[in-house]
Amino acid sequence: MPDTASVPVPKPLDPPVPPPQPAPQPAPAAAARTQGGGTGAIRTLGSNPATAPIVLHPGDAITARRRLLYVILLGALTALGPFTIDLYLPAFPVLEADFHTTAAAIQLTLTGTMIGFGLGQLIVGPLSDKVGRRIPLLAVTALHVLASVAAALAPTLELLAVTRVLMGAGAAAGGVVAAAIVRDLFGGKRLVVMLSRLALVSGVAPVLAPLVGSQLLRVMPWRGIFVVLAVYGAVMLVSAVFFIPETLPRARRQERGATTVWQRYLSVFSDRVFIGVLIIGGMTFSGLFSYLSASPFLFQDGYGFDAQLYGILFAVNSLGVVLGVQAASRLAARFGPQWVLAWSTGVLFVAGAAIIATDQLGLGLWGTIVPLFVFMTACGFTFPCVQVLALDRHGKAAGTAQSIIGATNFGVAGLITPVVGWIASDAGITATTMATVMVSCAAVGLLSLWLVVRPRTVERLAP
Repeated sequence: MPDTASVPVPKPLDPPVPPPQPAPQPAPAAAARTQGGGTGAIRTLGSNPATAPIVLHPGDAITARRRLLYVILLGALTALGPFTIDLYLPAFPVLEADFHTTAAAIQLTLTGTMIGFGLGQLIVGPLSDKVGRRIPLLAVTALHVLASVAAALAPTLELLAVTRVLMGAGAAAGGVVAAAIVRDLFGGKRLVVMLSRLALVSGVAPVLAPLVGSQLLRVMPWRGIFVVLAVYGAVMLVSAVFFIPETLPRARRQERGATTVWQRYLSVFSDRVFIGVLIIGGMTFSGLFSYLSASPFLFQDGYGFDAQLYGILFAVNSLGVVLGVQAASRLAARFGPQWVLAWSTGVLFVAGAAIIATDQLGLGLWGTIVPLFVFMTACGFTFPCVQVLALDRHGKAAGTAQSIIGATNFGVAGLITPVVGWIASDAGITATTMATVMVSCAAVGLLSLWLVVRPRTVERLAP
C-alpha cells in the first residue's frame, strides 16, 4: 500500500469574493441631485451620475419652459419701476389744472417718486441678501398696490406726493430682486443672456411708459393711470406668490463676512471693477434720461412733430435699444462684457459729439435723428454688460449690488437731467443743448472704463 503521507492534500478554495455592488441609484423620477445642498455650484442630473451632465449653477437644471417663465415674470417685475415713474408724465398738464397749482409743484411728485425708488432699492437689496428674496418682494410689492390705490383717490396734491414716494419705494423691489434671483440661479455666460433680457426691459420701459400713459389718457382720467398701476402691481404680487420660489439658500444668508448690511456694502464698494461699472451705468442712464427729458421740446417745438410722429420716433429709438441688448448678450458671452463696454462707451461719445456737429453745421432733422439712433443702440449694448460685470463678481451680495446700481442710475439721472433745462434756459432746448449733456456723460463713462475698470485686468467669464 503506497505511502500517501507525503502527498499534498489540496486545500479547499476560498469562496469567491463577490464584485463590489454599485451604490443604489436614485429613482428615474429624480430630476436632479444636488451635491453640496441648496443652490451649490455643482449638481448631478438624471438617474446615473456617472453619465449625467455636470452643471455649474442651479439654473442650468431648469427647463427651457421654466426659464422662459422666469424671463417673463422677472422682466415684468423689472418694468414695474420705470412704469411707476414715467406712466403718468403725459398727465402733468391735467394735474396742474385739476389741483390749480404750478408745473414745478407737479414735477415735485416725480422727484418724490424717484427718491422713494432709490431709497427703496437701498433697503430692499441688502434685506433680500439677509432674509431671502420672497419676503421683501411680496411685502414691498403689496405696499406699491396700496399706495397706487391711495394715489388714485388722493384729494390733494400733498397727499398725492406722499403716495408717490410710497409707490416709488414699493416698485423698488421688482428690479432689485429680479436681478438677484437671476444671479442666484445663473452664472457665467448664461448669466449674460438672462441679464440681457432684464436690461432690455429696463432700457425700453422708460421710453415706452410715457407713450402708454398718453394712450391711457385718451380713454380714462388721470386717476385711472394709478388704478392701472395698482392692477399691474397686484398681478405681479399674485404671480410672485405662486410662481417665484425662494432662490437664496438659508446657508448663504449667514455666510461669514457678509452677515450685516455694512459688511455687504463694504464687500461691494471695495471692488474697483464694480465702482467703475457703477459710474458707467449711471452716466449711460443719465444720457438716456437727458434725451427723454429734452426730446418732447426738441422734436415737437423745434422740429414741428405732432404727437403721433413723436411716438413713432420713440418706437424707432426703442428698437435701437432692443437691437443693442440682443447683440450685446451674444458678443459679451464670446468676447467678454468688458470689451463690449470698451466699444459701446466709445460709440456713445462719438454719437453725442456727432449730434452737436450736425446741429452746428445746420444739417437739420436727419442730422440729429441718425446719430441719436446710434446713441440709443449703444445704450442697449452698455446696460447688460454693466449688470453682468457687477453681479457676476458679487453672487453672495447680489441684492445689495443690484440695489446700488439701481439707486445710482436713477439718483444720478435725477440730478443730471435738469442740467439740460438749465443750459437751455435762455435760448430754449436745441439738439446741441441736449447732446452737450449726453456727450459729457459719455466722456465720464469712458474715463471710468479705462482708468477704473481697466478691461485688461478683468477676468474672463466662467462657463
